[in-house]
Amino acid sequence: MSTAVQSPPAWEVAVDDAPVALSARGDLVAVAGAEGTVKVLDAALGAEIGSLELPGGALCVELAPDARHLVATGPMGYALWRRADGRTTVRESGAWSAAAAWAGPTRVAVAVGRRALVLDADGGELWRTEPAASTVTDLAWMRQGRRLAVAAYGAVLGHERHTGRPVVTYPYVGSHLALAVAPTGKWICSGNQDASIHIWRTRDASELTMSGYPEKVSRLAFDDTGSWLAADGAPDVTVWDFSGKGPAGTAPRSLRCHETVTALAWRPGTAGQLASGGADGTVALWRATAGRPQQLLRPARELEGDGSPVAALAWAGPHLLAVAWRDGRVRTYGVPSRTGL
Repeated sequence: MSTAVQSPPAWEVAVDDAPVALSARGDLVAVAGAEGTVKVLDAALGAEIGSLELPGGALCVELAPDARHLVATGPMGYALWRRADGRTTVRESGAWSAAAAWAGPTRVAVAVGRRALVLDADGGELWRTEPAASTVTDLAWMRQGRRLAVAAYGAVLGHERHTGRPVVTYPYVGSHLALAVAPTGKWICSGNQDASIHIWRTRDASELTMSGYPEKVSRLAFDDTGSWLAADGAPDVTVWDFSGKGPAGTAPRSLRCHETVTALAWRPGTAGQLASGGADGTVALWRATAGRPQQLLRPARELEGDGSPVAALAWAGPHLLAVAWRDGRVRTYGVPSRTGL
Protein backbone atom coordinates (compact mmCIF):
# COMPACT_ATOMS: atom_id res chain seq x y z
CA MET A 1 0.00 0.00 0.00
CA SER A 2 1.32 3.43 -0.91
CA THR A 3 1.02 6.68 0.94
CA ALA A 4 0.36 9.92 -0.97
CA VAL A 5 1.92 12.81 0.91
CA GLN A 6 2.47 16.51 0.57
CA SER A 7 6.11 16.35 1.63
CA PRO A 8 7.75 19.74 2.08
CA PRO A 9 10.54 20.20 -0.44
CA ALA A 10 14.08 20.92 0.66
CA TRP A 11 13.88 23.90 -1.72
CA GLU A 12 11.88 25.14 -4.68
CA VAL A 13 12.76 27.52 -7.51
CA ALA A 14 10.79 28.69 -10.54
CA VAL A 15 12.37 28.65 -13.99
CA ASP A 16 11.02 31.01 -16.67
CA ASP A 17 10.90 28.22 -19.24
CA ALA A 18 9.25 24.80 -19.56
CA PRO A 19 11.75 22.24 -18.20
CA VAL A 20 12.62 19.32 -20.46
CA ALA A 21 15.68 17.78 -18.77
CA LEU A 22 17.51 17.55 -15.44
CA SER A 23 21.00 16.46 -14.48
CA ALA A 24 22.52 16.11 -11.01
CA ARG A 25 26.20 15.56 -10.27
CA GLY A 26 28.26 16.33 -7.21
CA ASP A 27 26.84 19.43 -5.53
CA LEU A 28 24.97 20.74 -8.60
CA VAL A 29 21.59 20.32 -10.28
CA ALA A 30 21.10 21.57 -13.85
CA VAL A 31 17.72 22.16 -15.49
CA ALA A 32 17.18 22.81 -19.22
CA GLY A 33 14.08 24.43 -20.67
CA ALA A 34 12.36 23.99 -24.01
CA GLU A 35 13.26 27.52 -25.13
CA GLY A 36 16.95 26.99 -24.37
CA THR A 37 17.35 28.39 -20.85
CA VAL A 38 19.74 26.30 -18.76
CA LYS A 39 20.11 26.99 -15.04
CA VAL A 40 22.79 25.51 -12.82
CA LEU A 41 21.72 25.32 -9.18
CA ASP A 42 23.31 24.47 -5.86
CA ALA A 43 21.92 21.05 -4.94
CA ALA A 44 21.76 21.80 -1.22
CA LEU A 45 20.16 25.26 -1.35
CA GLY A 46 18.75 25.85 -4.84
CA ALA A 47 20.79 29.03 -5.33
CA GLU A 48 21.75 29.79 -8.93
CA ILE A 49 25.40 29.05 -9.68
CA GLY A 50 25.35 29.79 -13.40
CA SER A 51 23.25 29.88 -16.54
CA LEU A 52 23.39 29.82 -20.31
CA GLU A 53 21.09 30.23 -23.31
CA LEU A 54 21.07 27.68 -26.12
CA PRO A 55 19.64 29.20 -29.33
CA GLY A 56 16.82 27.16 -30.82
CA GLY A 57 15.86 25.46 -27.56
CA ALA A 58 17.15 22.58 -25.45
CA LEU A 59 16.51 18.83 -25.42
CA CYS A 60 19.16 17.45 -23.08
CA VAL A 61 21.49 18.61 -20.32
CA GLU A 62 24.33 16.62 -18.74
CA LEU A 63 26.74 17.65 -15.99
CA ALA A 64 30.20 16.11 -16.05
CA PRO A 65 30.86 13.52 -13.31
CA ASP A 66 32.99 16.00 -11.33
CA ALA A 67 30.40 18.81 -11.82
CA ARG A 68 33.03 21.12 -13.32
CA HIS A 69 31.51 21.23 -16.81
CA LEU A 70 28.11 20.95 -18.44
CA VAL A 71 26.83 20.24 -21.93
CA ALA A 72 23.38 21.13 -23.26
CA THR A 73 22.01 20.03 -26.62
CA GLY A 74 19.04 21.12 -28.72
CA PRO A 75 17.42 21.25 -32.16
CA MET A 76 20.01 23.70 -33.53
CA GLY A 77 23.24 22.70 -31.82
CA TYR A 78 24.94 22.41 -28.45
CA ALA A 79 26.70 24.42 -25.75
CA LEU A 80 29.32 23.78 -23.08
CA TRP A 81 29.65 25.62 -19.75
CA ARG A 82 32.68 25.74 -17.45
CA ARG A 83 32.08 26.14 -13.74
CA ALA A 84 35.43 27.74 -12.89
CA ASP A 85 34.70 31.00 -14.69
CA GLY A 86 31.24 30.62 -16.23
CA ARG A 87 32.65 30.45 -19.75
CA THR A 88 30.06 29.26 -22.28
CA THR A 89 30.86 27.92 -25.75
CA VAL A 90 27.87 27.73 -28.12
CA ARG A 91 28.02 25.77 -31.38
CA GLU A 92 25.07 26.43 -33.70
CA SER A 93 25.47 23.49 -36.07
CA GLY A 94 21.93 23.72 -37.45
CA ALA A 95 21.64 19.96 -36.89
CA TRP A 96 19.40 18.13 -34.44
CA SER A 97 21.31 17.32 -31.26
CA ALA A 98 19.18 15.23 -28.92
CA ALA A 99 21.72 13.51 -26.69
CA ALA A 100 25.06 13.81 -24.92
CA ALA A 101 27.07 11.47 -22.69
CA TRP A 102 30.21 12.07 -20.62
CA ALA A 103 33.09 9.58 -20.56
CA GLY A 104 34.60 10.73 -17.29
CA PRO A 105 35.23 14.41 -16.53
CA THR A 106 37.24 15.32 -19.64
CA ARG A 107 35.42 13.86 -22.67
CA VAL A 108 31.85 14.14 -23.86
CA ALA A 109 30.04 12.70 -26.87
CA VAL A 110 27.38 14.86 -28.51
CA ALA A 111 24.88 13.80 -31.16
CA VAL A 112 24.95 16.24 -34.10
CA GLY A 113 22.68 15.25 -36.95
CA ARG A 114 23.80 11.88 -38.30
CA ARG A 115 27.13 11.96 -36.47
CA ALA A 116 28.47 11.82 -32.95
CA LEU A 117 31.23 14.26 -32.04
CA VAL A 118 33.59 13.51 -29.17
CA LEU A 119 34.82 16.70 -27.51
CA ASP A 120 37.11 17.69 -24.70
CA ALA A 121 35.52 19.46 -21.73
CA ASP A 122 35.99 22.90 -23.33
CA GLY A 123 34.48 21.92 -26.68
CA GLY A 124 37.56 21.02 -28.70
CA GLU A 125 36.82 18.21 -31.14
CA LEU A 126 38.79 15.01 -30.54
CA TRP A 127 37.17 12.79 -33.17
CA ARG A 128 33.87 12.16 -34.95
CA THR A 129 31.95 9.22 -36.30
CA GLU A 130 31.07 8.71 -39.93
CA PRO A 131 27.45 9.59 -40.78
CA ALA A 132 24.87 7.04 -39.66
CA ALA A 133 21.87 6.08 -41.78
CA SER A 134 19.72 8.71 -40.07
CA THR A 135 19.75 11.21 -37.22
CA VAL A 136 21.49 9.96 -34.07
CA THR A 137 18.87 9.66 -31.34
CA ASP A 138 20.90 8.52 -28.33
CA LEU A 139 24.43 7.78 -27.13
CA ALA A 140 26.06 5.73 -24.38
CA TRP A 141 29.63 4.92 -23.38
CA MET A 142 30.83 1.36 -22.78
CA ARG A 143 34.02 -0.28 -21.53
CA GLN A 144 34.94 2.58 -19.19
CA GLY A 145 34.75 5.10 -22.01
CA ARG A 146 36.69 3.08 -24.59
CA ARG A 147 33.67 2.39 -26.83
CA LEU A 148 30.79 4.65 -27.85
CA ALA A 149 27.37 3.18 -28.68
CA VAL A 150 25.42 5.31 -31.18
CA ALA A 151 21.72 4.72 -31.91
CA ALA A 152 20.23 5.63 -35.29
CA TYR A 153 17.60 4.11 -37.56
CA GLY A 154 18.33 0.47 -38.31
CA ALA A 155 21.19 -0.21 -35.88
CA VAL A 156 23.20 0.61 -32.82
CA LEU A 157 26.79 1.27 -33.90
CA GLY A 158 29.86 0.71 -31.72
CA HIS A 159 32.83 3.03 -32.23
CA GLU A 160 36.21 2.63 -30.57
CA ARG A 161 38.14 5.76 -29.65
CA HIS A 162 39.22 7.74 -32.71
CA THR A 163 37.46 5.39 -35.15
CA GLY A 164 34.99 7.01 -37.49
CA ARG A 165 33.74 3.73 -38.90
CA PRO A 166 31.93 1.42 -36.48
CA VAL A 167 33.85 -1.60 -35.25
CA VAL A 168 30.62 -3.45 -34.44
CA THR A 169 27.03 -3.13 -35.65
CA TYR A 170 23.94 -4.29 -33.78
CA PRO A 171 21.17 -4.27 -36.43
CA TYR A 172 17.47 -3.80 -35.85
CA VAL A 173 15.03 -2.54 -38.47
CA GLY A 174 13.29 0.28 -36.70
CA SER A 175 13.65 3.72 -35.09
CA HIS A 176 15.50 3.75 -31.79
CA LEU A 177 14.22 6.34 -29.30
CA ALA A 178 16.29 5.47 -26.23
CA LEU A 179 19.49 3.58 -25.50
CA ALA A 180 20.57 1.91 -22.26
CA VAL A 181 23.82 0.05 -21.68
CA ALA A 182 24.19 -2.08 -18.56
CA PRO A 183 26.96 -0.83 -16.24
CA THR A 184 28.48 -4.30 -16.55
CA GLY A 185 28.70 -3.83 -20.33
CA LYS A 186 26.89 -7.13 -20.83
CA TRP A 187 23.70 -5.78 -22.44
CA ILE A 188 22.68 -3.07 -24.89
CA CYS A 189 18.99 -2.18 -25.02
CA SER A 190 17.02 0.12 -27.28
CA GLY A 191 13.52 1.48 -26.75
CA ASN A 192 11.77 1.77 -30.09
CA GLN A 193 9.12 3.59 -32.06
CA ASP A 194 7.45 0.24 -32.84
CA ALA A 195 6.54 -0.24 -29.14
CA SER A 196 9.29 -2.72 -28.37
CA ILE A 197 12.54 -3.14 -26.46
CA HIS A 198 15.35 -4.78 -28.42
CA ILE A 199 18.27 -6.35 -26.57
CA TRP A 200 21.74 -7.43 -27.65
CA ARG A 201 24.12 -9.42 -25.47
CA THR A 202 27.51 -7.90 -26.23
CA ARG A 203 29.47 -11.11 -25.71
CA ASP A 204 28.01 -12.86 -28.75
CA ALA A 205 25.58 -10.30 -30.29
CA SER A 206 22.64 -12.61 -29.59
CA GLU A 207 19.32 -10.76 -29.75
CA LEU A 208 15.96 -10.62 -28.04
CA THR A 209 12.89 -8.44 -28.64
CA MET A 210 10.28 -7.67 -26.00
CA SER A 211 7.26 -6.51 -27.97
CA GLY A 212 3.60 -5.89 -27.28
CA TYR A 213 3.89 -2.58 -25.48
CA PRO A 214 0.82 -0.40 -26.07
CA GLU A 215 2.94 2.71 -26.71
CA LYS A 216 6.38 3.54 -28.04
CA VAL A 217 9.23 2.91 -25.60
CA SER A 218 11.11 6.17 -25.17
CA ARG A 219 12.59 5.82 -21.66
CA LEU A 220 14.96 3.09 -20.49
CA ALA A 221 17.19 3.00 -17.42
CA PHE A 222 19.48 0.39 -15.84
CA ASP A 223 20.12 0.46 -12.11
CA ASP A 224 23.69 0.67 -10.79
CA THR A 225 24.05 -3.13 -10.63
CA GLY A 226 23.08 -3.67 -14.26
CA SER A 227 20.60 -6.32 -13.11
CA TRP A 228 17.36 -4.35 -13.55
CA LEU A 229 15.98 -2.38 -16.49
CA ALA A 230 13.04 0.01 -16.10
CA ALA A 231 11.00 1.07 -19.13
CA ASP A 232 7.95 3.10 -20.09
CA GLY A 233 5.75 2.25 -23.09
CA ALA A 234 2.63 1.55 -21.04
CA PRO A 235 0.68 3.07 -18.17
CA ASP A 236 2.67 0.71 -15.93
CA VAL A 237 6.43 0.98 -15.56
CA THR A 238 7.93 -2.41 -16.41
CA VAL A 239 11.03 -3.67 -14.60
CA TRP A 240 12.95 -6.54 -16.22
CA ASP A 241 15.40 -8.84 -14.46
CA PHE A 242 18.75 -8.97 -16.29
CA SER A 243 20.60 -11.02 -13.71
CA GLY A 244 21.91 -14.44 -14.63
CA LYS A 245 21.11 -15.30 -18.25
CA GLY A 246 18.91 -12.25 -18.74
CA PRO A 247 15.19 -11.69 -19.33
CA ALA A 248 14.54 -14.27 -22.06
CA GLY A 249 11.47 -16.32 -21.18
CA THR A 250 10.62 -14.20 -18.14
CA ALA A 251 7.98 -11.62 -17.32
CA PRO A 252 8.60 -8.18 -15.81
CA ARG A 253 7.33 -6.67 -12.62
CA SER A 254 4.70 -4.00 -13.30
CA LEU A 255 4.67 -0.75 -11.33
CA ARG A 256 1.23 0.87 -11.40
CA CYS A 257 0.68 4.51 -10.53
CA HIS A 258 0.61 6.81 -13.58
CA GLU A 259 -1.69 6.87 -16.59
CA THR A 260 1.26 8.18 -18.61
CA VAL A 261 4.89 7.80 -17.51
CA THR A 262 7.00 10.90 -18.16
CA ALA A 263 10.23 10.28 -16.21
CA LEU A 264 12.30 7.47 -14.65
CA ALA A 265 15.36 7.56 -12.36
CA TRP A 266 16.96 4.78 -10.30
CA ARG A 267 18.16 5.72 -6.84
CA PRO A 268 21.98 5.42 -6.66
CA GLY A 269 23.15 2.21 -5.04
CA THR A 270 22.03 -1.37 -4.95
CA ALA A 271 18.72 -1.20 -3.06
CA GLY A 272 16.56 -1.50 -6.20
CA GLN A 273 14.60 1.70 -5.57
CA LEU A 274 13.15 3.75 -8.43
CA ALA A 275 11.49 7.13 -8.85
CA SER A 276 8.94 7.71 -11.60
CA GLY A 277 6.96 10.75 -12.71
CA GLY A 278 3.66 11.03 -14.52
CA ALA A 279 1.61 13.36 -16.67
CA ASP A 280 -0.68 13.92 -13.70
CA GLY A 281 2.19 15.56 -11.80
CA THR A 282 2.67 12.74 -9.31
CA VAL A 283 6.08 11.37 -8.35
CA ALA A 284 6.15 7.76 -7.15
CA LEU A 285 8.88 6.04 -5.16
CA TRP A 286 9.18 2.28 -5.57
CA ARG A 287 10.83 -0.79 -4.14
CA ALA A 288 11.01 -1.79 -7.77
CA THR A 289 12.73 -5.16 -7.48
CA ALA A 290 10.50 -6.57 -4.74
CA GLY A 291 8.06 -9.39 -5.33
CA ARG A 292 8.05 -11.85 -8.21
CA PRO A 293 7.82 -11.68 -12.03
CA GLN A 294 4.34 -10.76 -13.25
CA GLN A 295 3.57 -9.19 -9.89
CA LEU A 296 1.79 -5.82 -9.84
CA LEU A 297 3.51 -3.44 -7.43
CA ARG A 298 2.19 -0.27 -5.85
CA PRO A 299 4.32 2.74 -4.84
CA ALA A 300 5.96 2.72 -1.44
CA ARG A 301 5.35 6.46 -1.39
CA GLU A 302 3.87 9.16 -3.62
CA LEU A 303 4.69 12.86 -3.79
CA GLU A 304 1.64 14.73 -4.98
CA GLY A 305 2.07 17.42 -7.61
CA ASP A 306 -0.19 20.28 -8.59
CA GLY A 307 -1.40 18.79 -11.86
CA SER A 308 1.42 19.96 -14.12
CA PRO A 309 3.19 17.00 -15.78
CA VAL A 310 6.51 15.86 -14.38
CA ALA A 311 9.17 16.78 -16.95
CA ALA A 312 12.27 15.14 -15.47
CA LEU A 313 13.78 13.47 -12.41
CA ALA A 314 17.38 13.23 -11.18
CA TRP A 315 18.97 11.95 -7.97
CA ALA A 316 21.45 14.36 -6.39
CA GLY A 317 23.08 11.58 -4.41
CA PRO A 318 21.17 8.79 -2.66
CA HIS A 319 19.14 11.02 -0.33
CA LEU A 320 18.02 13.96 -2.49
CA LEU A 321 15.60 13.71 -5.41
CA ALA A 322 15.27 16.61 -7.87
CA VAL A 323 11.98 17.02 -9.73
CA ALA A 324 11.06 19.42 -12.55
CA TRP A 325 7.49 20.07 -13.64
CA ARG A 326 6.49 21.49 -17.01
CA ASP A 327 5.11 24.66 -15.40
CA GLY A 328 8.68 25.67 -14.44
CA ARG A 329 8.83 24.49 -10.84
CA VAL A 330 11.98 22.68 -9.73
CA ARG A 331 12.07 21.08 -6.29
CA THR A 332 14.30 18.75 -4.32
CA TYR A 333 13.03 16.32 -1.68
CA GLY A 334 14.93 14.60 1.07
CA VAL A 335 14.30 10.85 0.82
CA PRO A 336 14.76 8.47 3.77
CA SER A 337 17.56 5.93 3.93
CA ARG A 338 17.83 3.17 1.36
CA THR A 339 16.23 0.68 3.70
CA GLY A 340 13.02 2.65 3.83
CA LEU A 341 10.98 5.15 1.86
